[in-house]
Amino acid sequence: MPTIKEIATAYESATREFLAIAENVPNDKLDLHEGEDWSSRQVIHHCADSEAQSYARLRRLIAEPGSSIQGYDEAAWAKNSTLGYTDMPVDVSIQVFKAVRAGSLAIIERLVPEQLKNSGIHTEAGEFSVERWLEVYTRHAIEHADQITKNLAL
Repeated sequence: MPTIKEIATAYESATREFLAIAENVPNDKLDLHEGEDWSSRQVIHHCADSEAQSYARLRRLIAEPGSSIQGYDEAAWAKNSTLGYTDMPVDVSIQVFKAVRAGSLAIIERLVPEQLKNSGIHTEAGEFSVERWLEVYTRHAIEHADQITKNLAL
């Protein structure tokens, strides 16, 4: 089991990796994608929204163990024209991503090992612990950075 410091370092590294790619997507490549995959613009907006959800989830898991963790239909969000995943500029979403990741990192660094087992019930995934949250949201940023990299190669 990694230490809290190692977990925080991995989370921070994933944040930097995502931002290094997302902040440098040329405007003329934001909407490139293959087939039904999301464009880089859609990925960036999704990551901002996902991080906003994760920000609240982490706090709930820590302060209210046993509570319900609400899922959401990310595909419906991406298709919703009001949410603007296909046409809104990405600047604000990048700032949201940065801010909530920084806020979550500050909490991660304050965790004690016993809190890693705090859990709630995710409406889609079942039991969901702080430890699982850390794994999911560290990996999430990296997976989407890879998706943007793939789009940039088109």
